[in-house]
Amino acid sequence: MFQDYDPEGYFDETFSPGGEPRPAAAMLTGRIRELGLEELRRRQEAAESSFLHSGITFNVYGSDEGTEKIWPFDIIPRIIDASEWDRIERGLQQRVTALNLFIHDVYNDRKIINDKVVPSELVFSSKTFREGCVGLNPPHGIWCHITGTDLVRDGDGQFYVLEDNLRCPSGVSYVLENRRVMKQTFPQLFETSSIRPVDDYPSRLLEALQYLAPQTDTTPKVVLLTPGVFNSAFFEHAFLARQMGIELVEGRDLTVSSGFVYMRTTSGFERVDVIYRRVDDDFLDPDVFRADSLLGVKGLMQVFREGRVALANAPGTGIADDKAIYSYLPDIVNYYLDEEMILPNVPTYVCSREEDLKFVLAHLDKLVVKPTDESGGYGLLVGPHASKKEREEFAERIQADPRKYIAQPTLALSRCPVIVEDHCEGRHVDLRPFILIGEEVYVLPGGLTRVALRKGSLVVNSSQGGGSKDTWALS
Repeated sequence: MFQDYDPEGYFDETFSPGGEPRPAAAMLTGRIRELGLEELRRRQEAAESSFLHSGITFNVYGSDEGTEKIWPFDIIPRIIDASEWDRIERGLQQRVTALNLFIHDVYNDRKIINDKVVPSELVFSSKTFREGCVGLNPPHGIWCHITGTDLVRDGDGQFYVLEDNLRCPSGVSYVLENRRVMKQTFPQLFETSSIRPVDDYPSRLLEALQYLAPQTDTTPKVVLLTPGVFNSAFFEHAFLARQMGIELVEGRDLTVSSGFVYMRTTSGFERVDVIYRRVDDDFLDPDVFRADSLLGVKGLMQVFREGRVALANAPGTGIADDKAIYSYLPDIVNYYLDEEMILPNVPTYVCSREEDLKFVLAHLDKLVVKPTDESGGYGLLVGPHASKKEREEFAERIQADPRKYIAQPTLALSRCPVIVEDHCEGRHVDLRPFILIGEEVYVLPGGLTRVALRKGSLVVNSSQGGGSKDTWALS
């Protein structure tokens, strides 16, 4: 299976530079060698069949091949040893704690802006800053209840934070389904390995949501608000609602009356205490955000502001998703927590800074340039893989609107082995752990390993040819 496997100079998650399995992966690679190629391929096909029959899908906007696609998956898991995971966990807890304090400060006292730690023009020019959220005080001061933070490992073996996702982070359903399938595929390894469990995520999520509820004498009523079946993450919305045992609703199922939010049911109206919203800020309430929205609930923000319903994540959290704001995270952590960052950022050039802009334009052939307000791998330029014409056209875009772009060095993303026909080859990966803030900060062990299934590609997003692996965080 691995006789001719070549890491090609990249940091490999499974094998050391000398070709020996890393200690945490020794049991796995030994088991794979025992099984042999044909048996491993049979189990890969069985896993894909399980995904198919379970309806585990995602939607791609604008795809000519149909809207719904089966989730792409590779059966060889990614393994993170216990000491590495402990550091990741501490780093993420630190990060989301600081981000939560930052968001609250931006929409209230603005101390960090007045102290000139983060430039005011950067905050107020951000497309994710929401004027309608100024003065909000969410329950328990929590804004980012669910966060998905993207990590990458560079050639030096160090984990870096690539970006934060605080608005409507997606992908956790695939973590849970990947694990379910892998337990069926490698039952003996799960019995003999110390793999941290992920199965309790839905119950932990529900507890975190119930914690936000206004004081009531009964069990809080929690619902999940979805834009509907055509949303790219609708499978996840339905999956999580089912796993938590809560109602999956659309905006038309909710109404505001007498200062509260109610859900329409076959037996009348039922009061709602907490809304886990998977609808973007702009569409939440036509009274405050986009007046043409048909996805949200008219009057919702006023009820939220008055503390009669809780929203997770709170509107306005997208300010921390802005990739230019991201570059200030070391300062933000130090300002609020008086600590140094445990997990470093990727070095970042902010094009709205004159010096950074000059450097970026002069080194486009070596950098990855990203829009500050996009996600999903869209709208970026991978300089080393782009043509001269593409770089010239992108340079014009940057100069026309420098605030819209940041740039980062092209990282030598770590790789994992994947099955390619009759052998294994290395493919680049990233990692999206999920963090919950309720009574405590909880990090789901492992998270979603996304893998660029196309040879040589650095783009891991499922919408652009990527897939996933189960992630085994060892205890």
